[in-house]
Amino acid sequence: MQKQLDKNNFDKEIQSGLKLVEFYAPWCGYCNKQEAVFKELDKIWIGQVNTDDNAEIAIRYGINSFPTFLVFKDGKEMERFSGLRNKFDIMNVVTKYI
Repeated sequence: MQKQLDKNNFDKEIQSGLKLVEFYAPWCGYCNKQEAVFKELDKIWIGQVNTDDNAEIAIRYGINSFPTFLVFKDGKEMERFSGLRNKFDIMNVVTKYI
């Protein structure tokens, strides 16, 4: 499940449970390729932050490359990783926190 996040819903959405958040830019080729991988991960909650429209969130988390992923558990950042990833890489990171 993918959900667009912005300044109005970001904090509320990450505050409980296990959440994977992708920071992306619409012009980023790797980000666009990542979308195909997300279709294979339809059982995982994936929040997406368009950094062009939500620069303040990207700045708050020190995002400087795309795509960058943050794993949150009950609002606390547990891990981050960057770059185009396959479904197995993503699952290996996320399942560590279940």
